[in-house]
Amino acid sequence: MVGDTLLPHLGQSAAAGLYTDSTFAFSIRGGARRGPVAAAFDGGLPELLGVLGATGKAEEVVKVPTGGKLAAPLLIAVGLGKPDYGTEQVRRAAGASARALSKSKKAASALSALDLGAAVEGTLLGSYTFTKYKSEAGEATLARVEFVSPAEGVAKDHKAALKAHTAIAECVAITRDLVNTPPNDLYPGSFAERAVELAQANGVEVEVLDEKALRKGGYGGILGVGVGSSRQPRLVRLSYKGPKARKKVALVGKGITFDTGGISIKPAAGMDEMTSDMGGAAAVVASVLLAAKLKYPLEVVATVPMAENMPSGDAYRPGDVLTMYGGKTVEVLNTDAEGRLILADAIVRACEDNPDYLIDTATLTGAQLVALGKRTAGIMGHRRVPGPGWRRWATPSGRSSWAMPCPRSSVRPRLPARRPGQRHGHRFGGMLAAALFLREFVPAELPWAHLDVAGPAYNSGGPFGYVTKGGTGVPVRTIAAVLADIAANG
Repeated sequence: MVGDTLLPHLGQSAAAGLYTDSTFAFSIRGGARRGPVAAAFDGGLPELLGVLGATGKAEEVVKVPTGGKLAAPLLIAVGLGKPDYGTEQVRRAAGASARALSKSKKAASALSALDLGAAVEGTLLGSYTFTKYKSEAGEATLARVEFVSPAEGVAKDHKAALKAHTAIAECVAITRDLVNTPPNDLYPGSFAERAVELAQANGVEVEVLDEKALRKGGYGGILGVGVGSSRQPRLVRLSYKGPKARKKVALVGKGITFDTGGISIKPAAGMDEMTSDMGGAAAVVASVLLAAKLKYPLEVVATVPMAENMPSGDAYRPGDVLTMYGGKTVEVLNTDAEGRLILADAIVRACEDNPDYLIDTATLTGAQLVALGKRTAGIMGHRRVPGPGWRRWATPSGRSSWAMPCPRSSVRPRLPARRPGQRHGHRFGGMLAAALFLREFVPAELPWAHLDVAGPAYNSGGPFGYVTKGGTGVPVRTIAAVLADIAANG
């Protein structure tokens, strides 16, 4: 494959591109005009792109028929935005260009010359489609992509990066598949079965507790939420122990396979999106698989509660008091605040393994969308506890997450209760109140992060960058970065 750099001035923006159906690739970034691609167009490619309206703005895609000037019939230029673009913009550009290649069987990309990992992830995720339930097959997805090797580094390093970022994209796609599966096919029992299949295929140990085992174990939160459905709850535990594992990381993910709100029923409008209320569970299942694929020197254990929140004659009610796993009691004020109940049970169980770190993630509160919108997750937890790699959770990152406060004084999670125990349900600062509720079940000395992905886990609008419609796979990449950092630094 031939890498060729063209550097035209497109306003104050930069652009990069790729050829389809060829063994060539090119990028456009700003400077001199040179190389075989430029020669093929007699140096006129920048002007041609300008005539076609190219500005180089972020994620702008311009298609250029090559007219036989190259082996490829089509050249695609994609904008990178301002000249000081970073990794995330390369990833988004790769996703936008991959979506533009839905009718192509193969392509070659030069975006990898800018950032190999970002180009790989963006291309694979941008070309993702979920077609299982379509009555017509439709267009095939992009089947083969060749990447230009970055100028720096050795082939071995490039191969390792390609493997790692391909595995990350594959696990994001697994998460998307699970979230996009409709709730009549993905319910606690079938979700558990799917987790078992994935675990066994990747050499991960797995344990499933059914409703009888949950009742025997005293998992009052999971049982309380799931009792209203004819499809009974489950608790799934996936365990991976890598070579020379130095640290143990506990993952917990909310697995509400469908959320009607229970007796405190939700409005009908938008309820169909509650098929995504198990996005946190899907993400932690995929994250354990990723640790196994990349053989991290860690022990990673995911504790995944699964339930369906339905109204019925058997459903739990506002005013009920539940005895949680571990013995704490909770008075229920709103059955639509079910996620924190099943998470609390799972967190207590996860902490019995004495992990060095605890990460929980959930599509937990509507308040997260109010505070941060649809594309930015909120991160809370024990930020005062030091630890290598934990700074990733305490500061904003390119992975669309934002650190939020979790001080006890910011909300009143402990309202005067009519009955002994802890009461939950709060109008103001709802995202923070939910985190504070969960903190009651986490040992004070344990480094812990809670990631509320209520908005980012599901895209109800059109595709953008490398994000397609439906399940997004958030927050697998974020967890992957934290695991990699803990693996490297202890």
